[in-house]
Amino acid sequence: MISKTLGIIGGTGWLGGAIAHALLATARLPAANLVLSNRSGSHPLAGQGVCLVTDNQALVARSDVVIIAVRPEHFASLDIDATGKVVISLMAGITAQAIATQTSASAVVRAMPNAAVEIRQSFTPWFCSGTVDTATRELVQQLFESVGTAAEVREEGFIDYLSALSGTGPAFPALLMTALANQAIAAGLPADIAQLAARNVVVNSSQLLQTHDAQQMIEALVAYRGVTAAALQSMVDSRFEEHLGQALQAGAAVARKGLHG
Repeated sequence: MISKTLGIIGGTGWLGGAIAHALLATARLPAANLVLSNRSGSHPLAGQGVCLVTDNQALVARSDVVIIAVRPEHFASLDIDATGKVVISLMAGITAQAIATQTSASAVVRAMPNAAVEIRQSFTPWFCSGTVDTATRELVQQLFESVGTAAEVREEGFIDYLSALSGTGPAFPALLMTALANQAIAAGLPADIAQLAARNVVVNSSQLLQTHDAQQMIEALVAYRGVTAAALQSMVDSRFEEHLGQALQAGAAVARKGLHG
């Protein structure tokens, strides 16, 4: 259990709210140790003993660790003094140095959860800038394990790249499922059958990857030299992996540029 007091700026939004609910539901944090800020100063979580404030600086004053869960474009107007505090940023494209400069935080952790926090299946990479002790690192890991899995990375640039990989959450699977369904419809299949087939491939069949190595599965299917092998070979010939790499680099470039380019 986390013993420090945690404040979430934007804690009643979709991302901050999902983390707040998960922390309470998994009993990783006592309700009395959670502080949330919003404009109204009211929220159903108050009924569980969570502290709600309307002023962000008041939240900082009450908290040992502060999470900033606002959109990146709103950061410039966020006027807080977090001197001596650890600040955890969930904002893409805002560097640890920029956050430390604006907030005077003693240490900054950048983390990149994704939309799967809603079902507690996010993968959250995180990076520490500044002096962060072992206890705080353990707190960060526990915090993000409440909404899935998490891992510390050793270079800040990895966060920018992962913003375009894991940070996109269900975006790539959603694109694949839509493309599969559209192509099946274009081939003459009824829309309902096409959508059921595409959903099965992306949502259901992919669960085999929880217990099977992906590369070994591909090699086994290719070795069979059947229908699947032909489809996979066509994707390889069309430079599927190269195109995916270009997509990831494009997203990472936006994350690196942030709001300062």
